[in-house]
Amino acid sequence: MSTPTSDEFEAEVEAELELAEASDPAWAAAQPVSEWLFDPAEAEAEEIELRNLLGAAEELESGFRSRGRSPGEGA
Repeated sequence: MSTPTSDEFEAEVEAELELAEASDPAWAAAQPVSEWLFDPAEAEAEEIELRNLLGAAEELESGFRSRGRSPGEGA
C-alpha cells in the first residue's frame, strides 16, 4: 500500500468537500424529517471538518515549501 502524495490527499478532500456542499443541508433541514436522506446537522459538521482538514493540509504543505522541503522528507 502506497502513501498518497499531498496533492492526491488534497484532491480527495476537495472531492469529499464538493459532495458535502452539494448535499445542501439547509434545504434538507427545511424538509420533513421523514424525507431526510441524511441528518443536515451531520452534513454541516462534516463540511466544516473537511474545510479544516483541507486548510491544515495546505498550511502544512506551504510550511514545507517555505523550508525548501517536500512533504514526507522529514525534519
